[in-house]
This record gives sequence, C-alpha cells and structure tokens, in this order.
Amino acid sequence: MHDKNKLAFSTRSIHSGYDAMSCEGALNPPIYMTSTFAFDSTAQGGARFAGEEGGHFYSRISNPTQEILEKRMADLEDGEAALACASGMGAITATLWTILSPGDRILVDKTLYGCTFAFMEHGLKKFGVDVCFLDFTDLDAVKSEINSQTKAIYFETPVNPNMRIIDIAAISSLVKQVDSEIKVIVDNTYCTPYLQKPLTLGADLVVHSATKYLGGHGDLIAGVVVGDTDMVTNIRLYGIKDMTGAVIAPMTAFLILRGLKTLELRMERHCSNAQKVADMLDQHEAVERVYFPGLASDPYHALATQQMSGFGGMIALELKGGMEAGIQLLDGLNLIKRAVSLGDAETLCQHPASMTHSAYTPEERAKHGITEGLVRLSIGLEAAEDIIADLNQALMS
Repeated sequence: MHDKNKLAFSTRSIHSGYDAMSCEGALNPPIYMTSTFAFDSTAQGGARFAGEEGGHFYSRISNPTQEILEKRMADLEDGEAALACASGMGAITATLWTILSPGDRILVDKTLYGCTFAFMEHGLKKFGVDVCFLDFTDLDAVKSEINSQTKAIYFETPVNPNMRIIDIAAISSLVKQVDSEIKVIVDNTYCTPYLQKPLTLGADLVVHSATKYLGGHGDLIAGVVVGDTDMVTNIRLYGIKDMTGAVIAPMTAFLILRGLKTLELRMERHCSNAQKVADMLDQHEAVERVYFPGLASDPYHALATQQMSGFGGMIALELKGGMEAGIQLLDGLNLIKRAVSLGDAETLCQHPASMTHSAYTPEERAKHGITEGLVRLSIGLEAAEDIIADLNQALMS
C-alpha cells in the first residue's frame, strides 16, 4: 500500500539519501576511494573518534559512498539506520558478536543457510553461546525455550532452502511479551524490502546478503544490517570495527546503489516468472513436490499472502526418484546455470545437500528439514517460456 505521505518505493530506491547538487550535480554518487579523511583541527579529529561529532575519519568505520547506501537501505526497510558490510555473513556475524556474550542464549529456527548454520553450530557454540534450534512455526515451542539468558531470536523467512515461512509478527509479539530486551533478527534476503518489511512487523534487526537481489547482477559480495540507530552504531563500532573487520568497499557500495534503482522492476519480473515456473512444475509428472508460497496448495500460502506483498523468485522441489533424479535434472540443463547464489538476472539451479548446505552433516540435514534430493531454483529475468522449456527438456532427459 502506498503511503501518501511518503514517496513510492521505486522512487526512494532511486533517490533516497543522495542530493546530486551537493556533489557538483553528479547524477550518480561519487565513489570515495580513500582510506582516511583529513580534519580541520586536532579537536575535530578527537571529537569524531570519540563519537561526539559526526563525520568520517577512517573507511573501516564509514565512507561517504557507503553512507548513501546505508541511508537508502534504512529508508527502504523503514528502519532508523543501516550498516553496509563486506558480505551477508559479515553482517550476520558482526551483529551476533555485538549482541551475544559467553553464557548467553540464542533461539534459532531449525533451517538456515549453510554458512549461517555453521557459524551458529561451530562458531558461537565454541565461544560459550547456547544455541537452541527450534521449529519456529511452533510458537509454543519457541515460548517454552525463552529463559533469562536469552538475548536474541534469529530466523530466515522464506527459509533457505526449503521455503518454510515464519510468522514475523507472531514471533516478535511473543518474544516481546516475555522480554522486550531480546533482539528479534530476521534474514530478509529472499524477499528484499520490496516484498517484506520485518521491522514494521515487530522485528528489531534485519540482515541481508546484498550479494543477491539488492545487487542483482551477480557481480559483487556484500551484506547489510538495518535497525535502530543505537544498535546499528554498536554493530559498526564493535562488530565491524573490532570483531570482524567486514568492511564494504566503496566500489561495491556504488554497485549496490546502482542495483537498487531497478529493484522493484526486477522483483516484479522474478515473482511473475517464478509463479509461472512453479505452476508448471506443480503439474509435471516427474515432480514429487514443489515448495513455493505462491501455490494455493502450499501450506504457507495464507501466511505468505498476509506477510509478503509478492511470493518471490525462489522455488524448491523434490523429484520422483529422489537425489539421483535431482542431479540428473541439474546435469540436463542448458539455459539455466548450475550455480549457487540467487537473485541474479540469470536463472540458477543448485543441489543444497552437496553445495550451499554441505556444512550440515547428512544427519543434521535430516534433522533440520533439508532432504538429500531437494533442488533449489533461483528464477531469473529471462523470458518465462524459455526457462520453462529448459526445465521441461531436462526433466524429460
């Protein structure tokens, strides 16, 4: 719904955070390729380092090109502030290192992107954080596991790779009723702020792999975290500056700004193409099951309709014949690329068990809802009929 008191999403994704006339009329923001910044005086330098005065002093902390991207992302997510990072994992780890200490507890949905799972299971646990994996579609289970040590709640929605949908508003409300200090963190990579706004639904922080739809062209690695000003400042000055050093390059920030200009247009095409592909797969005799919230038969269809403004560009499926049939499908593709990542102009297909989610053991995958035969599709911007034709010929091979 368009807020009459606010410019439309597409307009803000092009203009927010930048005034061309403040940069000699340059239509596109300059790329500030500098590691350090000069001060008018020693007092000014000291004040900036102490946080008593705004302004840049070292590009590990902030950079003018980065600042434009951060203002734009905060605006698009309806947040107060944003921090751009070197990768999605940089955004996630910087955020959690800032919030959590040894002895703290974090509740996490049972299904996560493989590297996020590895950080939780093999990183945080190693440093004394209690990581509790739960099915976040079971609100009673989540409530029962919150205790006085719980400092954060973390989940993706839609979930990578099996497309489960988590009720952001319900989880956030439940958590805040128990303890308003617990931070609810949502990975919004699959949806982008165009399709879903977790902060308006009650979450405290949103993280993105900007590598995906925000950049949109498969030519960069980056991440973003959005939330309230105090929390984002803490992540910048501790999680990035001291703990991870996951600093975004000015050129990368510029490329994401370029990608954001077409985000709405691209997401509309990703969504419409994915719906057509999912409809075809759902009727195909070789397909056992399609996981896509845009299908009326999908168990999460009603929640997705309520929570998201579109169903996204991601599809998961199981073939009759299991993993062998799935690998045969991948190897039979011509137009569609066998590649990990998502959100690119190109349609991509991958096998999570052997690729993006190989950080899980087979036993862990079974426990966390990732089957060995699952195939994941990131539907691109090609003509839908060409994507469908390639899938059809591969399914028949």
